[in-house]
Amino acid sequence: MESLSDRISKANSLLAPYAVPLQGTLGRMEKEVDDETRFPFQRDRDRIIHAQAFRRLQGKTQVFVAGEGDHYRTRLTHTMEVAQLSRDIARTLSLNEDLAECIALAHDLGHPPFAHMGEEALNAWIQKHGMTFEHNDQSLRVVTLLEEHSSTSAGLNLNREVLDGLKKHQSQRSVNDAAPSLEAQIVNLADEIAYSAHDCDDGLRAGLFTIKDLSVIPLIGRGLVLANARGTSLRGALIHLLVTDLYATTDVSLANANIRTPDDVYAASEPLAKFSPDVSRELKTLHAFLHSNMYANTRVRDANRQGQEIITALCDRFFADPPLKVLALQKRTGGSLPEAVKDYVAGMTDMYAKTQAESLLPAKKKAML
Repeated sequence: MESLSDRISKANSLLAPYAVPLQGTLGRMEKEVDDETRFPFQRDRDRIIHAQAFRRLQGKTQVFVAGEGDHYRTRLTHTMEVAQLSRDIARTLSLNEDLAECIALAHDLGHPPFAHMGEEALNAWIQKHGMTFEHNDQSLRVVTLLEEHSSTSAGLNLNREVLDGLKKHQSQRSVNDAAPSLEAQIVNLADEIAYSAHDCDDGLRAGLFTIKDLSVIPLIGRGLVLANARGTSLRGALIHLLVTDLYATTDVSLANANIRTPDDVYAASEPLAKFSPDVSRELKTLHAFLHSNMYANTRVRDANRQGQEIITALCDRFFADPPLKVLALQKRTGGSLPEAVKDYVAGMTDMYAKTQAESLLPAKKKAML
């Protein structure tokens, strides 16, 4: 069998010169002995997949409350779709597939139960204690502190390129900060492609709107034409349109900026992986439609509003009378009690949060939920 270094060298020869090398360049927070068979980012991927926080994504709401229907997306299925798209895009653009997959698999680990309304509730509660909650920041906290991989290092001890990708996921860099790697940039776009396509699919399945309602959006209109011509689904056609536009636009962007190395990417003044201006405008129109007809739909918001009330009530209860798990978490992380409560509740699945509310809260409080 070829040595690991020979295999990495051979695989690196297939990458674009501006891709992050397969062995990485920044290392881990805590130095480790190299694995004999797996590339560094493959090890990171495996650690993420085997993490408890990753498994819990199957019980967390994407838009519809987890368990409401057999075919609606959860945080886990969304994450898998983003990871698949990220690998495909990275392969076509000759980027580091393993790194892109790692960032994609970890990007939603910090989401609390009950979707974005759950995040609003948790943020509102923790703000009363002088802190904030944001799921991207929490994802980074999960992999660097809350998950346990070994007794010698905190968190999963992932490569710094993965951590940098999570730091820059859907966030603007500061003036003195480097731009995200191309691998991190394509995960952001894969995330947008995935939720744009699957939210249309889930909204149609739930009867929140019809194909006729959607067809007035130019991007959807073109997707329907392509779907009919190919005999495929609207979801598949929409993904195809977005991915092919991303490829063409990004190729031109890289050529125009004369990108030759990863350092050129980090020094760029704006994202290099992108959609065309026309498709970006069409996506904004689609997102506005989905917000009005799906995310802000009374049925969806009512289900998740109950989740908000559960989160607030549980946080109040655990702060006033912290259970042993919260105290143990506080001791291990070295933070404050409110922070430990936040971490504990953020890690819950929808069903576990409901079960905790039913068993711990007073009857009067439960009746209000």
